[in-house]
Amino acid sequence: MLVKYLGVFLVGGIFCVIAQIILDKTKLTPAHVLVGYVTLGVILGALGIYEYIVKFGNAGATIPLPGFGYALAKGVIKEVKETGLLGVFTGGIKGTAGGITAAIVFGYLMATIFKARTKN
Repeated sequence: MLVKYLGVFLVGGIFCVIAQIILDKTKLTPAHVLVGYVTLGVILGALGIYEYIVKFGNAGATIPLPGFGYALAKGVIKEVKETGLLGVFTGGIKGTAGGITAAIVFGYLMATIFKARTKN
């Protein structure tokens, strides 16, 4: 069990460290890193490489942004096998619908519980 937690911590931590280095050493914005990480997850997922990262890192690999890209790629691949070319358009949505729905529901819940304010 400890080894599993260590894998989650290492993989998630490595993603965070890489993103922070990119933000500190380049002029890229957090939005650039977000898009780059999701795209990286799609590419590595489509090539079958990200599956090995998920096997080692579990939630440390599936929860961060590359994990979202991986879920998109995995959903598209599955849907293309089942429905053909139409799966290119529907697979990503089906593959990530649960996570997106949870983010919306919990985001709404937090917005109703806590009072939003601007930073000074």
